[in-house]
Amino acid sequence: MDPEPVLHEGERLQKVLARAGLGSRRVCENLIDDGLVTVNGEVAELGRRVDVENDRIEVEGTQISVRAGLVYYLLNKPAGVVSTAADTHGRPTVVEMVPDEPRVFPVGRLDADTEGLLILTNDGDLTHRLTHPSFGVDKEYLAEVAGQPSRGALRQLREGVELDDGTTAPAQASMLQPNLLRLVIHEGRNRQVRRMCDAVGHPVRRLVRSRIGPLSDSKLKPGEWRVLELGEVRALERAATGGVIDDTPTASEPAGDADRPQ
Repeated sequence: MDPEPVLHEGERLQKVLARAGLGSRRVCENLIDDGLVTVNGEVAELGRRVDVENDRIEVEGTQISVRAGLVYYLLNKPAGVVSTAADTHGRPTVVEMVPDEPRVFPVGRLDADTEGLLILTNDGDLTHRLTHPSFGVDKEYLAEVAGQPSRGALRQLREGVELDDGTTAPAQASMLQPNLLRLVIHEGRNRQVRRMCDAVGHPVRRLVRSRIGPLSDSKLKPGEWRVLELGEVRALERAATGGVIDDTPTASEPAGDADRPQ
């Protein structure tokens, strides 16, 4: 006799997608029927059951976070706060500024003197994709610098600046005011923006991160935080669809230091 087929355990895929904010149950059924949903690289069929803790689910090529209990906070980090879960010097941390439970980790880091937007979450998969340079997620900074950068200095920033750990990738650089630079980078080297500005002769006096991928919020005041809307999470997931790497951490683990303090 042939062995009985092994039945998939877990939740129905359309229910999981609806809970993740992809649309109504019917809309999610249509996505599956149209062949737009894959599970672990295979096109899913209606009625498929999935393990939300372990299966990789993609919709139109974008990996979707579907595990239960995931939270996403957007914080406007003020100066003087460190981007770690704890600090041996007793300084305030970003984790202390958001709810205690569930435990979350910062997505990348901003150094203590740098202000601006920072995401905190317990979604290790998305954290890894947002911070790893192979995915190329843009981060925008406003840098108040000493002096007024020349056209040559801007050209250096745009073409790549030679640092002690190698030449930077080309950046978007523009002047908003005589001593106010707008810089967009996708790397995450240690204190990269400050070092780039130093290298072209215009040290940073104040640095604010104003955008992470598609995410910005000019109304969020320093020290304030809010929960990301489902649409914002989906937009971040789409932005982090770039490269393909194998060392994705589990959901409970914080990502490494690919996105280092700026």
